[in-house]
Formats: sequence, C-alpha cells, structure tokens
Amino acid sequence: MGVRQSGKPGHMSRRRVLVAAGALSGLQLAKPFIITAHAAEPSLKIGLQAHRTGIGAAYGLWYERTSVAAVKVINAMGGIGGRPVELIVEDDATDAKRGTEVMEKFANEHKVDFVFGPLFGNVVGAVAARAGELKMPLFVVSEGSELAAGDFNRYVFQTGITNVRSQVTAISPWVIQNVGKKVTMIIPDYIFGYNHRDFFSETAKAQGGAVNAVIAIPPTETSFTKYFSQIPADTDAIYHVMVGPGVLTFVRELGEFFGDKGPKLFGFIDSLEAVDIGAPGLEFLEGSHLWEAFPRYLAGHNTEGAKFYRAAVGIDENGASVDNAKEISTSSHMFGCWETLFSIKEAVEKSGYKGPGDKQALVEAIESTTGYDEGKGHPQGKKQFIGKAHQVFAPQFISKVEGGKLTVVHTTSIEDGLYEPAADYTKQPL
Repeated sequence: MGVRQSGKPGHMSRRRVLVAAGALSGLQLAKPFIITAHAAEPSLKIGLQAHRTGIGAAYGLWYERTSVAAVKVINAMGGIGGRPVELIVEDDATDAKRGTEVMEKFANEHKVDFVFGPLFGNVVGAVAARAGELKMPLFVVSEGSELAAGDFNRYVFQTGITNVRSQVTAISPWVIQNVGKKVTMIIPDYIFGYNHRDFFSETAKAQGGAVNAVIAIPPTETSFTKYFSQIPADTDAIYHVMVGPGVLTFVRELGEFFGDKGPKLFGFIDSLEAVDIGAPGLEFLEGSHLWEAFPRYLAGHNTEGAKFYRAAVGIDENGASVDNAKEISTSSHMFGCWETLFSIKEAVEKSGYKGPGDKQALVEAIESTTGYDEGKGHPQGKKQFIGKAHQVFAPQFISKVEGGKLTVVHTTSIEDGLYEPAADYTKQPL
C-alpha cells in the first residue's frame, strides 16, 4: 500500500515523490509501497492530519515528507503486524474547526485505524476532544503540555516528541547560568507561547534568574520592530520563540534593532525552522544559542539511526532537502512523525491489534510502555514514556551559531527534563 492524498499535496520535487511514495495524484491511491508478497493482506489505515496550508504550512510540508518516508520504510520491513500501511493525508489548514472536520472524515469516510500529526495548539485541543468522542486513537506530534496536565482524554498520546514544559525544565539551568539572569521573553500570542512564558518563568526563578518582561506577538504578525522598544533596558538576555510566516523577518528586524550592542540571545529553533541560519541579514545571530530537539546539522547528532533517517527522508548533512539546498527542513519537529509511526508499529504488534474491536488492548499496550530505545525507529535518542500521562520524555540539545551554522554545545539527559505529570488517564473508562 502507499499514500492516498485528499486535496492538493504539499510541494515535493518529482524525484522525491517517486523515491518516497510513487506519483501522487488527486484522490487516487499512490503507487503501492508494499512488497508484492503482502499485497493481499488487509491494510492498516493511518490518517495524517497535516498543516498543509495556514500558518503551519512550513511544518506541514516536512511532516508529510517525513511520514511518507517512514511508511515506505515500514512497508519495506513487512508493514505493521504483517499488514501494509496505507497513509491517508488530509489538510487541516492549521485551523481548529477544519481540524475537527478532518478528524470526522478520517473516522467516518476513510475509516482509518489511527490518526496522527497535528502540531499547532489551537488545532490539537479541538482535535483531541473530537478524538475522544469518536474513540479514535490520536497521536499528536506537538509540543503542548496540556496532554500531560490531564486536559485531554484516554485516546490521545504523545509518543514521538516531548512537550514545552519538559524542554524548558531541561534547558533553563543552562540558559540562566550561561546566557543571562534578567530575561525578556518574546513569544507568540497563543497557547504555545503561554506554555513557554509560564514554565520558563517558574524554572528561571528556581535557578536564581527572573523574567522581567514578556512580549507576546500575534503569530500572523509581519512587522516586529515596534515591539522591541518594550524590552527593558536592564535586560541581559532575550529568550525568543516565534512561529508563523514572519519568522525570518522577525529575526532580521531583531538584528537591525540591536546590531551588536543588544542583550545576549537564546532562542528556540522554532524562530528559525525552515530558515537558513547563514542567510543574509542574520549575521547578528553569530555567537547566540538555540534549543534544538533534533540537531539540524548531522555533525551534532551523527549516529547510525540519524543517518538512516536523514537518508530516508531526503535531508543532507546541513538539514536541507537533497533536491534543493534552499529548502531547509523543520528538523526539530518533523522527526516526531517518524518516531510516532514507529511507536504505533510497536504498539500494534505488542497489543495484537487487528481492528476497532482491539482499541482497548492497543491503549493499554501503550500505557504499559516505559520507553523507546534509540535506533532507526527512534533516531532522536532514547526515550522514557510515562504511560499514565501518555507522555514521552527525551534529551534536548543546545546549539551555538558559529560561522552561519549550528554547533551542539550541550546535551541534556532525559532526567533533566522529567517532571511529575498531573495526568492519569488510566483512571478514565474506554
């Protein structure tokens, strides 16, 4: 089996499409991935809810490419539980209302076994609620901390990527000790930014630092200089995490405002995902630091699993498309799709899942999981999974901008980002 597209797919070069999935066309089934010997087996249908359009489109493009590549690899391995995987892709337009419609379409029209993929918090919250109502297993590839806080339901999981609270808990001691103690935060004005505000403010205080200002900017903003005058004069570090179509403009205008005389910078790579660090106008970033979940440059995480994953997805040693060096990946997020699909494979095979009647066994199998070993299926690193909270924990990376590239200078342990989640979904009925 292969990939079924609904609507217009995100841009992929002809070579990558042929290599990864066969030619895609409208609503038709793509050229099969599956080995002929398995063609008679009933397929396992998995829905990818992709942000093909809207403010999350840069992520959606790479989420889809990564997922197509993972399905090809899994099918070449014999599928999941001996069954070929059929990946069905729908665009949610990074919109909550559209997201719930997509979830309903997956359940009622496509009749998929599972859904995965939403990233932006506005979509995740709406889709998670609908998944619970439909009793549809949903694997979010997001960084929101709401799942582990107990805000969702027993059908929602986060098995492939960590959340903001864990990330911030892991990296904040290093930031306060090495970047600055009086911090101004520049965040997107929605739930993802509020996660950063709340958790970094708490952890910075515990480390002897303080957040002296928080500047929240709408994610659809296209001009940013007017916000920078709000930064207090005694700020010695700026913590920035922006998303949306204006991220390149944001970092350029930040550099134009301060030149080489401003506070030290620490950012989350979200501010620069899909952006060339060496692009003109970004020279001021030299010497600054960024959080990464999966290092963009191969040198920062040069393992056999990482090399296998990069080759399958089609990204080079600099984190760009092998077909077009100007297409920079969203490396610190898209790996979550790959790892989520492999975690689904493990859960299905562990539980013996055959169809909708086995959902309880599947959920309980995931909840009994304690972690994932680093390897081709989990190239980002070893992970710990807290089953009752449906949340995974993993290492984080801090990189320095040197010569227009990123060099990893610190790697946290899983334990650095651990905290006790409030959720216990095992107490909820199925």
